Amino acid sequence: MKDSIPYTPPKVWTWQAENGGEFAKINRPVAGATHDKTLSVGQHPIQLYSLATPNGVKVTVMLEELLARGITGAEYDAWLIRINEGDQFGSGFVEVNPNSKIPAMVDHSTTPPTRVFESGSILLYLAEKFGAFVPTDPAARTECLSWLFWQMGSAPYLGGGFGHFYSYAPTKIEYCIDRFTMEVKRQLDVLDRHLADKDFIAGDEYSIADMAIWAWYGQLVLGRLYGAAEFLDVASYTHVVRWAQAIDARPAVQRGRMVNRAFGDLETQLHERHDASDFDTKTQDKVATEI
Repeated sequence: MKDSIPYTPPKVWTWQAENGGEFAKINRPVAGATHDKTLSVGQHPIQLYSLATPNGVKVTVMLEELLARGITGAEYDAWLIRINEGDQFGSGFVEVNPNSKIPAMVDHSTTPPTRVFESGSILLYLAEKFGAFVPTDPAARTECLSWLFWQMGSAPYLGGGFGHFYSYAPTKIEYCIDRFTMEVKRQLDVLDRHLADKDFIAGDEYSIADMAIWAWYGQLVLGRLYGAAEFLDVASYTHVVRWAQAIDARPAVQRGRMVNRAFGDLETQLHERHDASDFDTKTQDKVATEI
């Protein structure tokens, strides 16, 4: 490894607001709202406030999969939260998620309405509410939840670790990239070995574990995250690629990936979703260009 400029941490760290990086302007060391803004509420009981990052995609895929099963109670309004503009620090959003991260959801079918934040918690809440996509057998359920929590604990190394230093950091730091590349490849190997004799993460049944892991690692091996597919040699993880392609082919997954997407090709974007008809091309183009 090349020599780098040594850094001695100060006795007491102080915040340097202009610390560089693509998301520097929205990062800060304190919580709470920065401005007053009431969240919009649509016609459906389930109100989602999100952006189509991997964590947001988990939930919109789940909702579209529930609707594909004919579970009409899962109809929802999805409102766009532009995290690069600080929408997550509005007072209304902070009331739903004091951690100011997407996605956040409010279920208005309960009295009082139930707020749910953290993507894994939202997936589990919806699975239990509608009795779908989580096994009922105790052993299978435990396996499913173990992998769900594996994703929640592992993905920060992929996103905030590898993704940040490889794609977003203002300076390429060899030690950081090497450290997190090693961990991401180890995680991919964990998945590849596990999926060698399985169709889905928890066994024979498609579940919230697949949705959660696909949003991150599936999209990674499909070449959609950080422009790093070749760098990570994702094609060598053949079982993960096979699994990712199978999930990607599901119509509900394709719809879920579009919702609250405000980047990429126009045909992949649906900024807000309030009805199934919003996926029609004319409606999609209207929403994408007006917001």
